[in-house]
Amino acid sequence: MSAAIRAVSTLPSSTTRTLSRQKRHRHYYRRSARSSSLRAVAGDFPTPDLDKPGNANYQEAKALSAKLAGNAASVGASHEPKRVVVVGGGLAGLSCAKYLADAGHVPVVLERGDVLGGKVSAWQDKDGDWIETGLHIFFGAYPNMMNLFAELDIEDRLQWKVHKMIFAMQELPGEFTTFDFVKGIPAPLNFGLAILLNQKMLTLGEKLQTAPPLIPMLIEGQDFIDEQDELSVLDFMRKYGMPDRINEEVFISMAKALDFIDPDKLSMTVVLTAMNRFLNETDGLQMAFLDGNQPDRLCTPMVDHIKAGGGDVKLKQRVKEFVLNDDGSVKCLKMVSGEEIVADEYVSAVPVDIMKRMMPKQWGTMPFFHQIQELEGIPVINIHLWFDRKLKNVDHLCFSRSPLLSVYADMSTTCKEYYDEEKSMLELVFAPCSPIAGGNTNWIAKSNEEIVAATMKELERLFPLEIGPKSPDGVGAKLLKHAVVKTPRSVYAAIPGRNKYRPSQATPISNFTLAGDWTSQKFLGSMEGAVLAGKLAAEVITDKAVYGAPTKGLKKIVPEVIAEARKLQEKEPVGVSGESEVSFGGGCVMEDADEKELAALDPEQMVKLEGAPAR
Repeated sequence: MSAAIRAVSTLPSSTTRTLSRQKRHRHYYRRSARSSSLRAVAGDFPTPDLDKPGNANYQEAKALSAKLAGNAASVGASHEPKRVVVVGGGLAGLSCAKYLADAGHVPVVLERGDVLGGKVSAWQDKDGDWIETGLHIFFGAYPNMMNLFAELDIEDRLQWKVHKMIFAMQELPGEFTTFDFVKGIPAPLNFGLAILLNQKMLTLGEKLQTAPPLIPMLIEGQDFIDEQDELSVLDFMRKYGMPDRINEEVFISMAKALDFIDPDKLSMTVVLTAMNRFLNETDGLQMAFLDGNQPDRLCTPMVDHIKAGGGDVKLKQRVKEFVLNDDGSVKCLKMVSGEEIVADEYVSAVPVDIMKRMMPKQWGTMPFFHQIQELEGIPVINIHLWFDRKLKNVDHLCFSRSPLLSVYADMSTTCKEYYDEEKSMLELVFAPCSPIAGGNTNWIAKSNEEIVAATMKELERLFPLEIGPKSPDGVGAKLLKHAVVKTPRSVYAAIPGRNKYRPSQATPISNFTLAGDWTSQKFLGSMEGAVLAGKLAAEVITDKAVYGAPTKGLKKIVPEVIAEARKLQEKEPVGVSGESEVSFGGGCVMEDADEKELAALDPEQMVKLEGAPAR
C-alpha cells in the first residue's frame, strides 16, 4: 500500500464531509483565537503603484467608476432612481449592485444560498478551518478589481508577493525555477528579461522562436487577439512554427491556470489576452493573496457599501421563474416561496448554465439568447490538504507543471488568517478534470478519496523528500484531513470558437440586463471579468435611466445563430431544482445527496468515459 493510500485510509470519515446545510450559515463567524488576529507574518511586498497615467486599463476602469458615481447627482433631477433586482450574489452580482448604488439607484441582490461570493465563496468546517471554492489570486493586471479595493478602502487586505513566477521542476523533483521581474524595468522589457534570465526552462533558441508570433499581438492589439479564438493553443503554435517545448514548459501551466483546460482544448485568445496584459503593464503579473476568507474580507465590505448606499443584499432567496409581460419584458420575479418581486429593472448574474435552465420560452427563440446555448461551464476541483508538519514552501503561488495539478499554494504561509508556523495547508487546483478540458478521466465522477490519493501520489513525485516513502524518515508528512471541493460547472469553457457567442450585458429585453464573467468583456472568465461584467451591467442600466437606451447597444450576433433561431420552437424552461450548491452552479464537498442531484441535473458529469455509472 502506497503512502498516499495509507494517509487517506487513516482519515476519520467526518473529515471528508461538508458541513450540514444547517451549519453552512456560520461562514461569517471568526476563526478560533489561534488565527483570528490577522498579524503580518508573511514577507509581504509593497503595493505596486498601479494608478499611473500610462496604465491605460487602470485609468479606463477608474474612469468608468467615476462616470457611474457622477450620475448620482442627476438622480432626482433628470430621472428617478431605479429599483433594480439583481439575481445572484457572486462577484458579478455584488459588483453590479455596488456600482448601481454609487450611481444613485436602489439595488437589491437576491442570493439563493446562505453564502455570498459565488465562485469565490467559502465556509468553515467543524474545526473552524475555511474551505474555499477556489484558489484565487489577484493580479496587478486586474484594473477593475484594484479600483474596487481602493473604492472600498480595503487595499491593505491584499498581501502582495515578490514580482516573479515560480515553477516546479518536473525533471528535478523538489526544485523550483523562476521568472524574476527586475524592479525598475518597464513593460514589456521586464517580461522579456525575466524569460531571458531563466536558464532552466528554455534554450536561447527556443526563446527567440517564441517572440515573432507574439509581435502581431503587440502591434494589432485586441483585434488580432480576438481573431485567434478559432485556434487552440497548440493550433496557434503549429501555425506559427513555435517549438513544442514552449507548450511543455510554459503553455500547459498557463492554460490550466487561466481556464483549467489543456492547451489542445483552450482558445489561444485566452492566452494572448493574458499575455497582452502582462506584456503591456509593468506590474501586471505581480500577484497578491487576500489576507483571509473571501466572505469576510471581500464580500462583506461590498455588502456594507451597497447597504450604505440604500440597497440591500438578501440570502436564501430562491427565484423560480421570470414572469413576462405580453411584450416579453419582465413583469416580476416569482419566488419559490410564491412571493412576487417587482422592480424597474432586472439583472441576471447567475452562471451561464443556470441562465440556460431559467430561460423563459419566449426568449429562447430569440437569436440573442439562443447563442448562449453554445456556452457551458468547465468542471474544476479545488483541494485542501492539512499536514502534520510544516513543509518546505515558498510564500507565493506555484505552477506545478503536473499532468493532474494546475497551481497551488501553502496557505499556512501565504495568507495571514490561515498562518500556521507548525503545520502546512496546501490548496491545489486539480485540472484538467474532465474530457471537455482535455483530460482522459472524468474526475468529477470519482470519489474524494480517489482524488486525494491521486493528488498525494503526484505530490510524492514532485516533492519526494517531504512526502512519501523516499523522505528521510521513510514516511514523510502525514495527511491529517482533506476537503475536496467540486464545481461541476465553473467558469465558461473557453474552447476554440466560443468567444463570439458571449452576449453583451445589454439585451433586447427593455428591462433585463445580463452580468457574469461569461458575458462579453475583455477579461474573460476570471474574478476581474466578473467584477467588470457587473460594472458594465450597472452602466447599461444607468445609461438607460439617463438617455432612455443603453449607449453601447447589443453585441453583433453571428449569422449562423440567427438562421438557427428562425427554426426554433418555444420550449418551457427546464428550471432549477434541488438543494445542493452544484444544482445552482456552485461548488461543495459532495455527499451522496449532492451526487444524486448532479446525476439527475447533469448526467454526463457522473458517468465514466466508457459510459458506465461512476458508482
